[in-house]
Amino acid sequence: MGDLYIRYEYWLAFWQLLLAMFGMGATLKPADFVAVVKIPKAIIVGLSAQIVLVPVLAYLFLQLFDLPPGVAVGLAIVAAIPGGTSSNIFTYFARGHVALSIAITAVTTIGCLVTVPFVLDLLIGPYVPADFELPARQIAQEILISLLIPLAAGMLLLKVAPKIAEPVSKWSVRISLLLIISIIVGALGAGRLDAEAMGLSNMLVIIGFIVLVMVVGFVIPKLLGLPIRDVTAIDMEMTIRNVNLGVLIKASLFPVMAGVADPLGDLALFAILLYGGAMNFLVIPMILLARKKIPAA
Repeated sequence: MGDLYIRYEYWLAFWQLLLAMFGMGATLKPADFVAVVKIPKAIIVGLSAQIVLVPVLAYLFLQLFDLPPGVAVGLAIVAAIPGGTSSNIFTYFARGHVALSIAITAVTTIGCLVTVPFVLDLLIGPYVPADFELPARQIAQEILISLLIPLAAGMLLLKVAPKIAEPVSKWSVRISLLLIISIIVGALGAGRLDAEAMGLSNMLVIIGFIVLVMVVGFVIPKLLGLPIRDVTAIDMEMTIRNVNLGVLIKASLFPVMAGVADPLGDLALFAILLYGGAMNFLVIPMILLARKKIPAA
């Protein structure tokens, strides 16, 4: 299993992202993008939080903590990627503004073609070898092929065949989740996910970053006078990241090779997967709190 993972890590990451984004696209309509103009203040705050505030928080964390290069790169990748598809579902569970959540997810997903290479270039410089060059064009190309094109294809499917769009979306997401599990199992089998090398203190830093993002994601929109439903949607968008894309970026930047140790790439993958797993549990109190404050529709 370990050898197979090393050989096919990139393609596992590629297909799990493609299927996840196709499944997401099959739930989106052009009207979801039009929603942007109907809630200008909330969308401006939400987009600014996603594109600017989360990377700034990551930068502060990187300055505050003396992290190993791999952990720092993993945290930088998490901060650079847009919100994940689960944010819309969690927003719904929390009785937040689902249309706002979908609009932020859609716009930042398209915008990440430009924002991801830019943010990565700013954040990872001190943690990679001096001769390392960020393949910005390659990252943008991979985002276009594995993220934006399947997103558009899913939206087209919903438009031309709405009856089959829902089951296709569900199965695409399910298969994507299975591929993520395959990546985790394969990385473990290949010895690439080393908890001892990661260290408890570094794990706590990643979890602390999630908590900070959650707190700031609630406080800032609240101070700006947004209603609680909008605050909840923005908070979810900031906290729930598109870890699928993060795994692909890691596989692209630091491809694994048989017999070649790569502590930087391995720790980056560990940090990304740890964030992805922990965020789903840490938002549960947020959901319960929001449901107490937001009446049922």
